[in-house]
Amino acid sequence: MKFKPTRTAVVAIAFAALVVCLIANVAAGTWCGFGAADIAVLCPVGALLSMVAAKTLIPRAVISIVVAVALVLLVGRAFCGWVCPVTLWRRIGEFFKPVKKREAELAAAAEENKALAAEEIEVLSAAARKGHDCASCGACHAKRNGKFDSRHAVLGGAVLTTAVFGFPVFCLVCPVGLSFAAVALLVSLFGAGDLNWSLLFVPAMLVIELVFLRKWCGRFCPISAFMSLFSRFSRTAVPVIDNERCLETAKGTACSRCATVCTFDVNLRHPDLGELPVHDCARCGDCIDACPTGAIAFRAVAGKPVPFADAFAPLRGKAAPKESPVSPTLDDLEPEEA
Repeated sequence: MKFKPTRTAVVAIAFAALVVCLIANVAAGTWCGFGAADIAVLCPVGALLSMVAAKTLIPRAVISIVVAVALVLLVGRAFCGWVCPVTLWRRIGEFFKPVKKREAELAAAAEENKALAAEEIEVLSAAARKGHDCASCGACHAKRNGKFDSRHAVLGGAVLTTAVFGFPVFCLVCPVGLSFAAVALLVSLFGAGDLNWSLLFVPAMLVIELVFLRKWCGRFCPISAFMSLFSRFSRTAVPVIDNERCLETAKGTACSRCATVCTFDVNLRHPDLGELPVHDCARCGDCIDACPTGAIAFRAVAGKPVPFADAFAPLRGKAAPKESPVSPTLDDLEPEEA
């Protein structure tokens, strides 16, 4: 199964179903507030902001947050990869982007990732020949933990502005909410002929966020920030690398295709080199599709995946490759049969 077209279909079907409910005036709600009859579950960030605005605990909001946390503990940030409509808009944008431009962007990212991976492989190989334990000193890592995570600053800003102004300011610019608001405005336009400035403002805001804030999911989204607080404890359906099949640990060949295709800026093979930590994986499966040797699969894990320095053990004692980075051979790039 190819994950990218599958999850695109899932997002499109889910969004279309809720749009039909809006048009038919069926009380199903949206991803900002989903439910039926007297049962409703709010977006966790919206639920938090509503309580901050009201300066009191709201039972429905508390239940929404508890449900959201439970789901994150179960499947991590799967909402981002399989449900959030922003994923759909990204895919549509990719479809209309010129093929040459798309290929050039992927090639540039691939070369950058391969260069970083090759540098780390070289350091590990040299240190291993000297009997040095890279896993303990961390000299070969890029110190990802020192990077500033702007998402949490945006989340804090959303809470602060809500407390100051007395209403959830972020909800006015949330791309998830704007997606459904645009649909609701169109329904109002064609159903009742209600034409107002919101019909221009809402789609314009959505386009601005998706075009000019291209790293929205990894750098700005407070919903992503909220989920990341708990996704670090999720141990189910985690992408895990088989080190005996991975080109980098089995052959010392710089590859990093899994990092190049990751929409959410996670580097599964070299976590320290990624924009986001591995626990922020959205379970989208793109890395599984891209791996040339089929070395990645979803599994339940009891603890943290094996660090790259430890996974590199099979190459210790061997001479470092004379040419770095090493380009994969055609045989290397043929996916192995499952």
